[in-house]
Amino acid sequence: MKLLAADVGNTNITLGLFTDGELIGSWRSTAHATATPDEVAMMTAGMLALDGHGLHELQAVALASGVPPLTDTFERFVRTRIGLEPIMIDAASLAGTLEIEIDRPAEAGADRLCNALAARTEFGGPAIVIDLGTSTNFDIVSAEGAYIGGAIAPGLGLSLEALVGYASKLPRIDLRRPPHAIGSNTINAMQSGTVLGYIGLVSGLLTALRGELLERSPADSRVTVVATGGYTHEPWLRDVPGIDAIEPDLTLRGIRYAYEATRAAGTATSGSSVGSRGSDR
Repeated sequence: MKLLAADVGNTNITLGLFTDGELIGSWRSTAHATATPDEVAMMTAGMLALDGHGLHELQAVALASGVPPLTDTFERFVRTRIGLEPIMIDAASLAGTLEIEIDRPAEAGADRLCNALAARTEFGGPAIVIDLGTSTNFDIVSAEGAYIGGAIAPGLGLSLEALVGYASKLPRIDLRRPPHAIGSNTINAMQSGTVLGYIGLVSGLLTALRGELLERSPADSRVTVVATGGYTHEPWLRDVPGIDAIEPDLTLRGIRYAYEATRAAGTATSGSSVGSRGSDR
């Protein structure tokens, strides 16, 4: 079984190719909300081709999207170019698989639910997933394995864009840790404020969230903290205290777990596989 998992975000589209449950390749492309189905097809085919794969190999597609215009575009591309019915991951599709204990479950982002599902599956609860992307999401898994909410803060890149966009004399800079917190020039001062400030934001929120989560957990619990997302390759991430694991592909693996649960539920109710085709094509 070859499954294409797609995580569609505001900044990037991340694709993962799974063969019999094993991730054999992942790719990241810039997201364009106005892209057409043909443009998405070209992007997907091109990224797969980088490692010798093609659309014709795919037997199932699962999609977690937080961008409504691209959700419809991606669905149409999968139906017309691959001939499959994509599995859409959301709160409804995860009913019976992941308990979602927030005020309005339908509003939970699909990527956040996939993060929670992957963390619960691979690490157990209680756990916190820090997803470092356009926004910085903290996704919380209770000791019982339920998704119970979290926090959302501006992402590092978004914060820098806002700073540069509204302060005409400030230049664009590389997001790297400065040599000192006290910047002796504009670039170092901006790096201090953005990178060191971001480390402080993540550390402070993590401390607060961990404390509240422990209050809701059995006395001997230990919270596992997992980092994922586009900024996991940045060296300064190692300066954030309390991170136990860095898993860049955690969301993709969560999409796979969600797909497998959906397929199992569909097989149980209809006697056939959901949203996939056999390997004899």
